[in-house]
Amino acid sequence: PSICYGLRGICYLQVEIQGPGHDLHSGSFGGAVPNPLNVLVELLAALHDQEGRITIPGFYDQVFPLTEEERQSLAALPFDEEEFQRTTGVPALDGEMGYTTLERVWGRPTLDVNGILGGFTGEGPKTVIPSLAMAKVSMRLVPDQRPDEIADLFEEYLESLCPPTVCMTMKRLHEGRPFLAPIDHPIFSAASRALEQAYGWPAGFIREGGSIPFVTTISEALDSLVCW
Repeated sequence: PSICYGLRGICYLQVEIQGPGHDLHSGSFGGAVPNPLNVLVELLAALHDQEGRITIPGFYDQVFPLTEEERQSLAALPFDEEEFQRTTGVPALDGEMGYTTLERVWGRPTLDVNGILGGFTGEGPKTVIPSLAMAKVSMRLVPDQRPDEIADLFEEYLESLCPPTVCMTMKRLHEGRPFLAPIDHPIFSAASRALEQAYGWPAGFIREGGSIPFVTTISEALDSLVCW
């Protein structure tokens, strides 16, 4: 049995890089005309460093850190990392250095490229320099990060990196605030006692890496559990 007391928020944007007015032949124009896909992947690659940290200036300024007590509590959970890896199908797990797998997916912010579109992707060869390249990027947020502030930082950083040879536009697609409740609140004590009585085993306290934006809205409206 487990009780979830925290959720990550989300900030989701679309990035578009416009180069030539139409697709061009890479033999006739390659080397003289900027390639939007080349520019886009260079920008995306610059968003993480070699230790898995997000490079956007100010990104971590409002992160509410995991307490030592909380880290010990998460480490004590019956979590099978090898089984977790097997369910993903990856050869090895990866992420921000200095944190465990559960800490990474529950208590740390992330940035992921969710999709890339551009150029020729059909069967066989077609050597084009694409006119447009697009990527969708999401960031999972933790308390006390605010989606609108993170979106501002993301846009400012990419604008500072984007070369003058292309035009870049960004669209904000979706956002949701993170949630964190105080586990010493009486409601958690009552829930813990009830679960232990039902299951015959003490309940574990967990966070969730996904986002349910309306939870923070409801908690604020009821002036109840939000502690940040």
